[in-house]
Amino acid sequence: MKDSKKYDSLKLDNQVCFPLYACSKELVNQYNPYLKKLGLTYTQYIVMMVMWEHESVSSRDLACKLHLDYGTLTPVLKRLERSGYVTKERDPEDERLLIVRITKKGEELKEEAVKIPPCIAGCVGLTPEEFKTLYELTYKALANMENAQCKRKN
Repeated sequence: MKDSKKYDSLKLDNQVCFPLYACSKELVNQYNPYLKKLGLTYTQYIVMMVMWEHESVSSRDLACKLHLDYGTLTPVLKRLERSGYVTKERDPEDERLLIVRITKKGEELKEEAVKIPPCIAGCVGLTPEEFKTLYELTYKALANMENAQCKRKN
């Protein structure tokens, strides 16, 4: 090909998005056997992580913190409520806000869930320093993209 260098940026091996995507998919797959024992999906698990940290949170803040839209979050919250892990109620001061609260049963689930992160860390096989670097760079890229997205909208 004559202009092969012109299209180098379109090669899969030159993309940062692909290994991030594939790694993310594989990471969730690594969680699945552990989460299955708890009766949770990965999305339910990340919601519960927020609930274990903040026993009460608005659905708006939850969606923002987890980068989820309401179309994804709503059925997840319904299933968690049916399982008895959270309750939902309207904020008496602002009826537009839905407040999600962890239940005693949801709090008890934390004891089983705390065993999962070390297992996943073992699967990933990074040193603590590498984990820290990966974490920092991933969040830096996420923040940069969010800022860029805001600039494109304006």
